[in-house]
Amino acid sequence: MADFEGGAEAAPAAAPAEPEAPARPEWLPEGCDVLADGEYDAIIVGTGLTDCIMSGLLSRMNMKVLHVDRNGYYGGDCASLSLNELFREFSKTVPEDARSTLGANRDYNVDLVPKFIMACGALVKILVHTRVEPYLQFKQISGSFVVKDGKVQKVPSTPQEAIASSLMGMFEKRRFRTFIIYVAQYKEDDPSTWEGKDVMNMPMGALFDAFNLDANTQSFVGHAMALHRDDGYLQRPAIETVRALQLYTSSIEQYGRSPYLYPVWGLGGLPESFSRLCAVNGGTFMLNCDVQEVMTNADGVAWGIKAKFEDKVCAAKARLCVVGDPSYFPAEKVRPTGRVARSICILDHPIRGVSGDSGQIIVPMREARRNHDIYIAFLGNEHEVAPKNRFIAIVSTTVETADPMAELEPGIRLLGNVMERFDAVVETFEPVGSGEDDRMFISRSYDATSHFETVADDVRDMFRRVTGEVLDLSSVGGAENVA
Repeated sequence: MADFEGGAEAAPAAAPAEPEAPARPEWLPEGCDVLADGEYDAIIVGTGLTDCIMSGLLSRMNMKVLHVDRNGYYGGDCASLSLNELFREFSKTVPEDARSTLGANRDYNVDLVPKFIMACGALVKILVHTRVEPYLQFKQISGSFVVKDGKVQKVPSTPQEAIASSLMGMFEKRRFRTFIIYVAQYKEDDPSTWEGKDVMNMPMGALFDAFNLDANTQSFVGHAMALHRDDGYLQRPAIETVRALQLYTSSIEQYGRSPYLYPVWGLGGLPESFSRLCAVNGGTFMLNCDVQEVMTNADGVAWGIKAKFEDKVCAAKARLCVVGDPSYFPAEKVRPTGRVARSICILDHPIRGVSGDSGQIIVPMREARRNHDIYIAFLGNEHEVAPKNRFIAIVSTTVETADPMAELEPGIRLLGNVMERFDAVVETFEPVGSGEDDRMFISRSYDATSHFETVADDVRDMFRRVTGEVLDLSSVGGAENVA
């Protein structure tokens, strides 16, 4: 229509401009989409406990963290599985009568790697230091047990139990008591407590001899209390075992009965809690993310990952480092350290000789006539890992022969009738290098030990290598959230 005021007809309004597509990052490989936000300070691959602790610690230092896992669940080798997941993990068919014979699927939280937590150990200090401990509920393990002459016997946790124990004769009990008193009062910085013994340099075997302890007492002290896996400790400086015994006794004193704690609903809650810590501090998590490659530059330095996610090949950049478990890294970056055999068994009865529905049983190498101890982790409904009147027993050891399952038999025989059994033999690895040159910081595989002290040592070592700082836990107290 003409404008009778003398003006021209108004032009139609221009259409809004299309937003420009974001520029393709220069670092992004051809054929790849950007994974999540694309660029991060640190990328963590695998959600095992060690890796989740590292992601939580790094996120608290204001690093931008991407954390991925090839599985659809948290935990990796430290996961706790429902009954159906357990059958799938071991490629077994769930029996049609599983609910009536084994119980409800959701009542199971079965650990793939059986480990207990020392009440005064380094892992508890890490939980408290990072303020993750309130996310978890712990209960005590009923007791610590050792096998002697084919019978399960309780490791004494009080002077009264020591007097009543059949592990030692009357005169040996007196010598054992004198030895334990010496260990309890020993202080590395106070020569008046040394009683003329050079514990820093003398081998542990010599310290045992100084107290005239017999071979049987040495066996259960070294293996069921100091938790050594083999007899190599007898030739190493005695201070190593004295420190381990002090940790064991102080952990008993913390809550009584036994030195061990265990999270309700299984160990899978540990990596999940550290994942929550990372998320609270801005971390990004992606499950079902199949990492295909840790990408490196011409000098072999890691700078990112390539992964398949939701049917797309994607990539993300790590400005500082890539951290994770050995299975995600090139074969030349890790070396084998051995194999571990494990059998997860479902029982309908407690283990004979075990008081309560939880405990750790150690078959010392001397008793089993082999070169490494056999460990049995025993749990029930009290810790919400199985239905009422059902129990989980996990038998594990370091493999020595070509027939790993036969090596577990001294432990399996103690269980009685087994309703279901799931066997596995896994290779263990450690990093070849420190990671400081190629920015690949690789954790160690979980060994056959029955506690998390070696895992905590790995965390502290990795934290120092990644950040250049020491993870100081010297002033951290114990857990409070213990039922």
